[in-house]
Amino acid sequence: MTTDWIAEAQRIARGRRFEELGCPPSGQDACPAAPLSEAEIREAEAELGIAFPDQYREYLLRHSPDGAVNRLRRSAAGWGWHGDSSTNYDLLTTAFPHPDSYRAYEDELDAREPLPEDFPDHNAHQAAWKQWDAEYEVFQERKTSGAVFIQDNGCGFSTLLVVAGPYQGSLWFDGRATCDRILPLNLDGRPVSFMDWLARRSMDLVGW
Repeated sequence: MTTDWIAEAQRIARGRRFEELGCPPSGQDACPAAPLSEAEIREAEAELGIAFPDQYREYLLRHSPDGAVNRLRRSAAGWGWHGDSSTNYDLLTTAFPHPDSYRAYEDELDAREPLPEDFPDHNAHQAAWKQWDAEYEVFQERKTSGAVFIQDNGCGFSTLLVVAGPYQGSLWFDGRATCDRILPLNLDGRPVSFMDWLARRSMDLVGW
């Protein structure tokens, strides 16, 4: 059966919570917050369908969830990360894919972009291109399945914290704004821990 990629892109886009969570807290909600309680963390995990990595969980218990790290809090929309409009909540429970796992598909998708010269009819080309573009949009969204956009690094860059799958607890740099790659963060040749990352800049931990 042929996939309607436009409909699929629209469905997946609903997993983001831009209206409720896209802006940083303001007013009363912007006041310094106390660390979360064990009960609150368990409630958030149950609602989101994930288990937080151990060091991130410890951070939530011991530190005020403010500052450079996007703040996890409960709102009328439920639990989520404020200041983040990129995390897809419908894909949070899907395992984060290593970039090597989709490289061949990405090359194949790029190679079959509909070109005007392949379509004698302009409308037919436009219809084919819109389907291809929607498939590409879905593909890009799925690249960050099972990950939270934990920090905005500016200029379109972000740091990802993996919360689902075999790479749970690892941190990655979303550099797609310039190099179209998602890269692991490393410290002295090993994956950086959450606590070690807090004391450093993501840009300093990327092996470009």
